[in-house]
Amino acid sequence: MKNGTLVAILALIISPIALNLQAQGSADNIYSPYVNDNFPNNVYWGDTHLHTSLSFDAYGDGNTTLGSDAAYEFAKGKVINGHDGVPVRISRPLDFIVIADHAEYMGVVQGVNTGDKLLQATEPGARWSKMAQEGGLLQVFGEMVNDGATNQPRELSEEFTRSVWAKVIDYAEEYNDPGVFTAFIGYEYSSLPDGGDNLHRVVMFRDGADKTSQVIPFSLFDGEDPEELWDYFARYEKKTGGQVFSIPHNGNLSAGRMFALQDLDGKPLSKKYAENRMRWEPLVETTQMKGDSETHAVLSPDDEFANFETWDLGNLIVTKRTSPKLMQHEYSRAALKHGLAQGKILGKNPFKFGMIGSTDSHTSFSNAEEDNFLGKYGTAAPAPGRWSKKFPPLTVPGVLEQFTEWQTSQSGYAAVWSKENTREAIFDAMKRKEVYATTGPRMTVRAFGGFDYSSDDAYSNNFARIGYEKGVPMGGDLAKAPEGKRFSMMIAALKDPDGANLDRIQVIKGWVDSAGNQHERIYDAAVSGDRTVGLDGRCKTPVGSTVDLKTATYKNTIGEAMLVSTWFDPDFDPSVPSFYYVRVIEIPTPRWTAFDAVRYAIEMPEEVTMVLQERAYTSPIWYTPE
Repeated sequence: MKNGTLVAILALIISPIALNLQAQGSADNIYSPYVNDNFPNNVYWGDTHLHTSLSFDAYGDGNTTLGSDAAYEFAKGKVINGHDGVPVRISRPLDFIVIADHAEYMGVVQGVNTGDKLLQATEPGARWSKMAQEGGLLQVFGEMVNDGATNQPRELSEEFTRSVWAKVIDYAEEYNDPGVFTAFIGYEYSSLPDGGDNLHRVVMFRDGADKTSQVIPFSLFDGEDPEELWDYFARYEKKTGGQVFSIPHNGNLSAGRMFALQDLDGKPLSKKYAENRMRWEPLVETTQMKGDSETHAVLSPDDEFANFETWDLGNLIVTKRTSPKLMQHEYSRAALKHGLAQGKILGKNPFKFGMIGSTDSHTSFSNAEEDNFLGKYGTAAPAPGRWSKKFPPLTVPGVLEQFTEWQTSQSGYAAVWSKENTREAIFDAMKRKEVYATTGPRMTVRAFGGFDYSSDDAYSNNFARIGYEKGVPMGGDLAKAPEGKRFSMMIAALKDPDGANLDRIQVIKGWVDSAGNQHERIYDAAVSGDRTVGLDGRCKTPVGSTVDLKTATYKNTIGEAMLVSTWFDPDFDPSVPSFYYVRVIEIPTPRWTAFDAVRYAIEMPEEVTMVLQERAYTSPIWYTPE
């Protein structure tokens, strides 16, 4: 363990809890050093993207019984019977979740299967109910998938939609327990322009039933352009006085649309577009079950950690192939660079987002443990042959190729630095982007950026206080550097107490030069063991591996429990707009496929990934000299 690490651990873990205390007597007589502290000192863990049986695709793919109540109970640590009847449980309860069932046909498959009277009073509802009664539920599901892919809605009952939405709200209100467990009201908006280009967003409200019950979810069928969704947000806030934002996900499956430099009509981005996007979309879900979207090896050829859990066959349902040109507008790191470039052109950065992870599980189970993989869909519940199943469903016309279930990533979570576990505090922390993503492990990561940190600051017993006093936290902004100063970061990362040791801390820097060219560079800010960092800022020596695939185990005999660093940018140019985010890499551990191989005594082909290095991505800190 490095010198000063124990001090840093105390600073990070045994940090001040008392906030806004009223002092007795004069300031000179105050004994407690924490009286005037007013910054977040708690990390809360959650999943902002969870589907239940109310989602048409979840129900059609095997989740026919587990609704909102089961999802909340599971997230809180209760034992639930899985889709195969076997009891399941998350390893540790979560602090918050957003049940984000698709707005499109929310509850409809369930309704037609049970003969809901409001649906039967409509032509498509009556026909679908008859089909379901005659054993054609899968065909009903297929029609709904096609409706979404082609944006051809059926005329159904608005009263039914309102009744389903009211139940979603009621469950969230029932399970919301301020200070203990936060249940956000939300849903998923599932735009699929051009028959499959993923522009999906999770919609998350700050508010309770009094405000969210005044509206119904805005869906793809109301408008496939995300700008129309933002207009809905503006109407909602004006009508109710509440707050709402959306979180895009799976840019890797958008065929270059998620972070395109044109709007959906093909027009160049404008300053107004940039302002609206950053008002309504402060975060991006960078890692989840359908692949990791931080970067791609094609985009970052000098990044040996870039080829991680990638889904890159094409758009969401693989009716269109991807390419290096499209990838430039699909991944978070590339988008952050494009944002800097657009900021210089437009005067406003349209891609100035923080990063989180979430599951996108359709099973009602919000867990992200590799040894507890319960499948993305109910049809992929634990079983010997599940690794070879296919996605997406063949009911979608024009599918060029299918993903295989083993490619599904058991990821991820959202970590939020907040003062308390309430809707208001967590939502506000997300708005200011003081959040980070992990691919599943609950490692504690804190990062600050500024111009006045000293080499010893990261080892201070007042880590957080110094971080805020001398700079800004993850998600923050810095203006023109003082004369003679260079950018620096205070970084501390602590392993998941139930997980693997840490390999290294990296700083990812992106910038745009005076000619408009985009650049990126990786620096190893701290590495474990006796390895060294070269003059180029990189450690070329791998950490090694203790994984035993015969038993799907590993040992924490390599790596470090905690890594700390004050990192100074050796190439800082005060005239160049830049961003910096932290990536924390764990030592190698067994993937869920390795656990399945051992548990079921089966062999999988060589192309099946068995070992991975889990990681965390912080929200960036932006330096904008203008």
